[in-house]
Amino acid sequence: MRTILIVDDEKSIVDILKYNLKKEYNIVEAYDGAEALERYAEASPDLILLDIMLPRLDGFEVCRRIRAGDKKTPIIMLTARGDETDMITGLELGADDYITKPSTNANVLARVRAHLRRAEAATETAGGSPGLVIDPERFDAFTDGAGAGLTPREFELLCFLSESPGKVFSREDLLRDVWQYEYFGDPRAVDVAVRRLREKIEPNSAEPVYVLTKRGVGYYFSENRP
Repeated sequence: MRTILIVDDEKSIVDILKYNLKKEYNIVEAYDGAEALERYAEASPDLILLDIMLPRLDGFEVCRRIRAGDKKTPIIMLTARGDETDMITGLELGADDYITKPSTNANVLARVRAHLRRAEAATETAGGSPGLVIDPERFDAFTDGAGAGLTPREFELLCFLSESPGKVFSREDLLRDVWQYEYFGDPRAVDVAVRRLREKIEPNSAEPVYVLTKRGVGYYFSENRP
């Protein structure tokens, strides 16, 4: 069974999440940010459900420290802070998803399953292009021999787009096919992920040559790669 680390300072929330997830996953619990880092190091979880408002270290700092050395483990922020700025901050720090509490148990479970499923699928062989090498074994992309340090979501997004060069996908398409949920995804998460991806793989993120925008429609992978 795969392991999920649940981090929240409210025991009642941890208990509810644990009850709904323990039939499918091993559960590790933490109730503050420092403990979360300790449990992460001990358990090497397959996915992390992370609150923001935590004692000692907040969720943003926990996410930042984990992402400094781990680009693969999916991180879902589950928090009562629904402000757009908080969501963008979490995604920019490397979180793969952001769920605002209160949320239904079905919503949380569906997203957990989707992220784990996509993390597994991303290990399959992906396309590449001259100047850009997508390496499924190392779960990363390389430009001029240097690793881009992609998060799982960025890697999955790049793989998906590169498999269909020239085909334009709307934000809704990408939420359904990459994020794998259709009804409760936030299209702004796609924009943030694309921006982060470009900053890591493009020679100049302001003038991308790989991941391009069709204005008013969506995003696509270039057919005329350098």
